[in-house]
Amino acid sequence: YSLGGADMLRRAMGKKKAEEMAEHRAIFRKGAAEKGISQEKADEVFDLMEKFAGYGFNKSHAAAYSLLAYHTGWLKVHYTAEFFCANMTVEMDDTDKLKVLFEDAKKNFGMDFEAPDINRGRYRFEPVTDKVIRYGLGAVKGTGQQAIEAIVAAREGRGEGPQGGTRGPFTSLFDFCVRVDRSKINKRTVDALIKAGAFDALNQHRAALSASLDRAFDFATATLANVNQGGLFDMMGDDTHGSSTQEPDLVDVPPWGVRERLTHEKTALGFFLSGHLFDESAREVGRFVRTRVADLVDTRETQTIAGIMSDFRVVNGMRGRQGIFVIDDTSARVEASATDAVMQAHREQLKDDELVIVSGRLQPGRNGFEARFIVQQVMDLPTARCRFGKYLRVAVGDKPPEVARLLREFAARRETTEHGELQHGLRVRLGVRCTDGQEAASAELQLGDAYRTYPSDASLAAWRAEAAGGDAVVVYE
Repeated sequence: YSLGGADMLRRAMGKKKAEEMAEHRAIFRKGAAEKGISQEKADEVFDLMEKFAGYGFNKSHAAAYSLLAYHTGWLKVHYTAEFFCANMTVEMDDTDKLKVLFEDAKKNFGMDFEAPDINRGRYRFEPVTDKVIRYGLGAVKGTGQQAIEAIVAAREGRGEGPQGGTRGPFTSLFDFCVRVDRSKINKRTVDALIKAGAFDALNQHRAALSASLDRAFDFATATLANVNQGGLFDMMGDDTHGSSTQEPDLVDVPPWGVRERLTHEKTALGFFLSGHLFDESAREVGRFVRTRVADLVDTRETQTIAGIMSDFRVVNGMRGRQGIFVIDDTSARVEASATDAVMQAHREQLKDDELVIVSGRLQPGRNGFEARFIVQQVMDLPTARCRFGKYLRVAVGDKPPEVARLLREFAARRETTEHGELQHGLRVRLGVRCTDGQEAASAELQLGDAYRTYPSDASLAAWRAEAAGGDAVVVYE
């Protein structure tokens, strides 16, 4: 290499340009051969330089970064809660970074997180103990620093307006809307806090709180008007117009199910904080999926796992289009990939936040890349119930279920394949129990093979509504 040529090589390494490095490899080989050095040895030396081009720093940078990494690592080990609080506060507007920090704190350092709380929380993340962090209210989407500061001020008796001097925890949604400065919050802000779980300490379920927002804001408007009117009559010596407005009841609505509650929570926080979508199905899935993600092993044999999908994306690579996603069953997470053919066949199942049961093999990690699960087959939960379940057992009481209607509404699904027509459904077995004084007898009546039902979640809910004591379950081996 001439000095000029060496400078060009240095620039290619510094700019990390793979195309230019490939050109320089040929130049390097030629120069080495002229010096009597074998191509094998030349490639070995050049590989080292190319590796540096992939990820390398000047010494001045490397020294500074190393010192900074040492200081940061020391803080992370010795002041773990404070370290994560500071970093999560800085990154609270970036959900992806916040999620990485949250998972690192929980899985690698055993940290626990208190949910957002209007009666205890502040804008920033705060350490409660060495192992507990209180979630920052400012990290709830749709709030903002002014809104959170207004909430804290009202709680501490420093709020604006007629009720701003009332000090102490909020006792209800209505009390909250009356005391917090209305110019700093709106319904969207309060709804986000409800969905994030910040009102859970009031012991009222989130669905009722969310449905009662209009009622709460109307009550606050009426209460503040009554207070102002009371002040006017006080000056006139009339105390018959006090601020004695009675709080109304919350709107009567059913509580959200686990899935709906966690979905709203993810909307407000960017990820699941109080639970996991897999929790709802884990017990049933465990009847036929024996391998946890954490227990995957490097083997040629097919393995079956189940979990919640996330981070789904489509990439174009050397092997064509592939779907890349993460499967999480709370024991661990694994990156998975599916070919274009598998994606097209299961496009309805392969979606973020959906439960999937997948079969395939584990591709071990190498060269710095993590292991990946190569998906060969995909099932949703109803399909898995059909495959692994024996029958649907329905308890029959004094009022027999409307079997004909349910079989008609939730009939087995038929699929035409190259091997003929397939029927996806479960047999139905009716469990009858009769009591006559001290005597009791029971029997099970299995309907014919032609009378199968497709076991979707909606189907099972309908069967349970008709069954005695809500007893309708899929029976597995």
